[in-house]
Amino acid sequence: MSLPNLPPRTPSLPPNIIVFGPSANCTLEICPVQFSVYGYRPSLAANITLIILYAVAIVIHTYLGFRWKQWWFTGCMLLGAVNAILGYVGRVIMWYNPFNFAAFMLQIICVTTGPVYYCAAIYITLALTINHLSPTLSRFNNPSLFYYIFIPCDLFSLAVQAAGGALSTSTSGQSQTGVDLALVGLSFQVFTIILFCGFFGDFLVRYFRSADWKERLKNASTEGFTTTRLKLYFGFMVLAVLLILARCSYRLAELHEGYTGEILRDEGLFIALEGVMVLASVYCLMVGHPGLVFQRDRKLRILGGRASDSAESGEVPGSPHELQIQETK
Repeated sequence: MSLPNLPPRTPSLPPNIIVFGPSANCTLEICPVQFSVYGYRPSLAANITLIILYAVAIVIHTYLGFRWKQWWFTGCMLLGAVNAILGYVGRVIMWYNPFNFAAFMLQIICVTTGPVYYCAAIYITLALTINHLSPTLSRFNNPSLFYYIFIPCDLFSLAVQAAGGALSTSTSGQSQTGVDLALVGLSFQVFTIILFCGFFGDFLVRYFRSADWKERLKNASTEGFTTTRLKLYFGFMVLAVLLILARCSYRLAELHEGYTGEILRDEGLFIALEGVMVLASVYCLMVGHPGLVFQRDRKLRILGGRASDSAESGEVPGSPHELQIQETK
């Protein structure tokens, strides 16, 4: 994280002024906005809109979580949305003072880390889905390995990015090592998501060609809603993953240029490829909500006289551990 290319010092910029870092003392009254780290005042309208939409997402995901009792998934989604709101609050503060370093750190940390929570929700959900539909089709003997492997990978990439950010902060953005560390962490995150996409796509191909899927199609008269729901569920989950991957690729390009690059100073790109992409993935995961598939499928199995013991008891799989127990009974 290095300082942006600042314009030459002019008589309008007072001496002993620090424009970036913990000791920054610039304000709009004494410093032109182009001296700030982004070179612009973050859009008040765009950031408030994102805050409102994330607040709406919190309400909807909370309702779905309580209705379907999918606690792990709901917890991840709510943490991610709250995290995003805090980040965009930081950008609102920066509209009033683009040189506010505390606000800069708040938005850079919270906005950057948000997708980690959504990825965790997706990793856990895929493991539950494989356990629920056809565990034998998993490339892992234990589908739970999807979240035991991929969540630590995301946490590792996040830790490396945080170390790079901390090093840059401690040197007021002068450390190239900090930039390189953050770039390594983000590159590893992109690699992890691409690897996950490979496993996810592999399971989808194998499942939709399997006898299990053909059996569902054969019973379409009683399970028509389930097969339709399942296609929508997978479709919107895939879309959510691709949106997050596109966002991470944008961040990778941004960080590759460093804080001297044009991408960092293009707010339109940020709103479209960070704000809209991630928010859209959150709304996609309302349609691709695991509770709508698991709960509906269990009810139809009960009606068809093929309910498992766990289904007959009326329990809803709300955690990885619970679903594993139910599927192995």
